[in-house]
Amino acid sequence: MKLNDILSEDLVIIPLHSNNKDKIIEEMVDHLHQKKRIDDRNKILKAILDREKVMSTGVGYGVAIPHGKAEGVKDIVALFGIAENDIEFQSVDDLPVRLIFMLVGPPDKTGPHLKALSRISRLMHKSDFRDRLLKAHDSKEVMDIIEREEEKYFEI
Repeated sequence: MKLNDILSEDLVIIPLHSNNKDKIIEEMVDHLHQKKRIDDRNKILKAILDREKVMSTGVGYGVAIPHGKAEGVKDIVALFGIAENDIEFQSVDDLPVRLIFMLVGPPDKTGPHLKALSRISRLMHKSDFRDRLLKAHDSKEVMDIIEREEEKYFEI
């Protein structure tokens, strides 16, 4: 599974306008709902916020990967956003977040969900990749950056 199988230009938000973790997550879930990628906004929002209460998805290096599984989505879908301001995410390195990948899926797609999380995590640990994303001006540029990086980094 490549990221562009679950992420598209209409699922990239530059910039995210909210100023705190819960509001950013809500802004992203609302976008998924507006784009008709999820059926039940409230179930998905609750699943992601509940997951966030267990342990922050702020993985370090200015990156967060909020995710959850719930009824209300038919297949795995990703959303990517760049926050216009630093967001306190209780990250493992205590640094604020600007790059946010959201991943949602149905409860019966655990394997593909974990594979997508792993792929996102590995890509986001590359500093030059993060820097290029932060400088992106629009969703097309983001998708091009991701596609080029996946071609270099993974055997597809």
